[in-house]
Amino acid sequence: MRLISSIPRFAALSLALLFAGQALAADEKQLIDSINLYRSQVQRCAGQPAGELPPLAGDPRLALSATSVGNLQQAMQSAGYPMVNVQAISLSGPRDAPAAMKAIQESFCQVVLDPQFVDVGVSRDGREWRIVLARPLLSGRLGDTQAEGQKLMAALNTARSQPHQCGTQSFAATTPLAWNAMLATAAEGHSRAMANNNFFDHKDREGRTPGDRAELAGYVGQQIGENIAAGQDTVGKVVSGWLDSPGHCANLMNPQFRELGAAYAVDPKSDAGIYWTAMFGTQ
Repeated sequence: MRLISSIPRFAALSLALLFAGQALAADEKQLIDSINLYRSQVQRCAGQPAGELPPLAGDPRLALSATSVGNLQQAMQSAGYPMVNVQAISLSGPRDAPAAMKAIQESFCQVVLDPQFVDVGVSRDGREWRIVLARPLLSGRLGDTQAEGQKLMAALNTARSQPHQCGTQSFAATTPLAWNAMLATAAEGHSRAMANNNFFDHKDREGRTPGDRAELAGYVGQQIGENIAAGQDTVGKVVSGWLDSPGHCANLMNPQFRELGAAYAVDPKSDAGIYWTAMFGTQ
């Protein structure tokens, strides 16, 4: 009889542990979502403006123990993550994801707004949190910049062929973009400038805007838009990140845009390694 009566107690314990694990996982996902929402909006960090950034991709290999104090690089190697750069944030005290996000905004905004990072992992043990941001080694087998630009346009046109929700905006499926060589020249120049000069911004080091660069390339358009990305080494990752970012998503789904030029550039000495530019236009 004792053996039989013990079964429900074990079952109840297992369910309690399961629900606790689900709650922890929900908190960790909520924090990643909050970080990405923060990155998707123009911010002011350490007295400097920070532009809109694509979302970080959650990577379970980066969910390192919140209570371990070992060598971070060794932990990354053990997890099988081929990182180039990594940074960890340790928090002690936040009771939930909103409290953890508040602490990040107050003390670690420069880390989560660093455009070189593309992946994130969060772990929690009680009130101990660890947030790991990283950039992996470039692993994609990329063709020349024009060929990859054409692939990017094809992927964007696939996205435009379906309706999308971009933040609070709903977009119906729309017409495909046509390749424009002048926009491609402007896009390639900006990607190269970002890579060689190690910056990530729509405004270049000479203060030129996307419209300025398009005009210098010979494109006279009624409307110009631009999406940029850094760190992602495949077209698929770039487009996925843009679709998950309300501002980037709205740009690529904008039915008023008719043409596109796109390109990437690589510089191993730069923080992000690889930079992408997609320039949208309407003549």
